[in-house]
Amino acid sequence: MVKHWWKALGVLLVIYTLTVGMLIPLRPGITAVSPSSVRTGEQITIQVAGYNSNFKKAQDSIRAWLKLDNERAIAAQSISVKDDQSVSLIFDIPEYLPVDQRVQDMTLVIDNDADGASLLPSAVFVTQDSIDPEMGQQVWKNADISNLNDKKGITFPFRNILGETIRNTYFHVSLWLAMVSIFIISFANSINYLRDPLPIYDYKAKAYTRSGLLLGILGLLTGAIWAKNTWGQYWSWDVKQNMTAVSLLIYMAYFILRSSLTDSEQKARIAAVYNIFAFVALIPLIYVIPRLTDSLHPGAGGNITFGSQDLDNTMRMVFYPAIIGWFLISVWISKLQYRMDIIHARIWNLDDED
Repeated sequence: MVKHWWKALGVLLVIYTLTVGMLIPLRPGITAVSPSSVRTGEQITIQVAGYNSNFKKAQDSIRAWLKLDNERAIAAQSISVKDDQSVSLIFDIPEYLPVDQRVQDMTLVIDNDADGASLLPSAVFVTQDSIDPEMGQQVWKNADISNLNDKKGITFPFRNILGETIRNTYFHVSLWLAMVSIFIISFANSINYLRDPLPIYDYKAKAYTRSGLLLGILGLLTGAIWAKNTWGQYWSWDVKQNMTAVSLLIYMAYFILRSSLTDSEQKARIAAVYNIFAFVALIPLIYVIPRLTDSLHPGAGGNITFGSQDLDNTMRMVFYPAIIGWFLISVWISKLQYRMDIIHARIWNLDDED
């Protein structure tokens, strides 16, 4: 039983991913503001919709700013709480801004002792009637953003647009990383077969390819669900989606190739060569080509991937165990598959199976 500890670990890590990944709440955030476009020289009232917020509970400690940049901001003159998810903010927009742009976007920052600090980038676009940066410097009354509160307890980050779908990181992304790891094992076994044509290497290459393909299909499906919630449709013909589909089709053709050959040694040898080709094609298709063209997908076409602003330490507590869990279970499945192939070959007195 001791030698099978890694199987139990894989199951426990996947259960951990499913429970912790789905039950830990997102931290409070800002989902929308209205109006989102104003003019200089006006007193404006902004209606703010919060998410997982506690404005009613913390109304005496609420502070708000419209941030122009890292050094300059305008503080709210008045704050009126409607309920836990809604608050009204009144700002006096100066007649001139200390910038030479006609339209300037400003980030909304709200802080209180119950929710901590929440922000919405480019929440309000301010249009200047006249551009005069020097006058803007004179009339600008800067408010210091300091002593921000931290949200107590364990939470996942709230990211506008992503919202609750950020949890799909533990499934879509981790499944893909586990898939690549499984395909590497398959690739290594195909190389081993060409160096030393033992049937066991062919059995292993076939089994790991099958498990990797399963992970890839699951990754593609979870990606389509994520795309529906963030991009508006399951399949938008994005270059990352297209290259992913092509990669999986190449691996599906591996099994079609095997079924078309009857001689066991020829089948194993040609399949090994094809499997090496499939893995060599996988890397540029899903990691290189998408970076060279425009893409909606994070990490492709200049669109930044998840980093410190999205995958924080709390998410890493689930994300990395998820990769290990999916990988270990896939290895377990692969071992069962190639052992079945060995049994089948021995029963029929074959070196390989059709």
